[in-house]
Amino acid sequence: MSLYNRRSLLALPLALAACGFSPVYGPDGSGSKLRGQVFVQEPSTQAGYLLTRHLETRLGRGATEQRYALDINISTEEDGLAVNTAGDITRFNLVGRVEYALRDTTAGTIVTSGKVENFTAYSATGTTVASLAAERNAVERLMVILGDQITARLFAADLPA
Repeated sequence: MSLYNRRSLLALPLALAACGFSPVYGPDGSGSKLRGQVFVQEPSTQAGYLLTRHLETRLGRGATEQRYALDINISTEEDGLAVNTAGDITRFNLVGRVEYALRDTTAGTIVTSGKVENFTAYSATGTTVASLAAERNAVERLMVILGDQITARLFAADLPA
C-alpha cells in the first residue's frame, strides 16, 4: 500500500465526521433512537402481519405507549408475466406498495412519511399446492424487501431530540 493511499484511509473517518455523518447505531444515531420505541400499527391482513413482524425484528418491538407510532397502508397487485401455448399463466409478478407515516406520539406530529414500492415474482407451473406455496413465499419476500426499504428511510430521517 502506498503512502498516499494509507494517508487517505486514515483521513477518511475525519472527513466523515466533518460532514455530519454519524453511525445509525451510534450513541446519537437514529437506529438507537428508534430501537424499541416504535409501535407498528396492528396488521389486518397476512401481508400486514409479515411486514409488521419484519419491522419489529429490525426496529424492536414497541408497546402501545412508545414514543413513535408507525402507520402503514399496504397494497399489492398481481400481474401475469408468462403465458404458455395453452393460454395458462405460468409466472406471476407481485408488486407491493406501502405508504407509511412515523408519528411522534408525544408531540402528535408526523416525523416522516413516504411510499415504497418493489416487486417479486413466482412460478405457477407445478401443482396447485406448489403454486400456492410459491405465492405465499413471494408475498413474504416482498414484505421483507419493503420492510427493509422502510427501515432504511426511517434511519435516514431527521428525528427530534
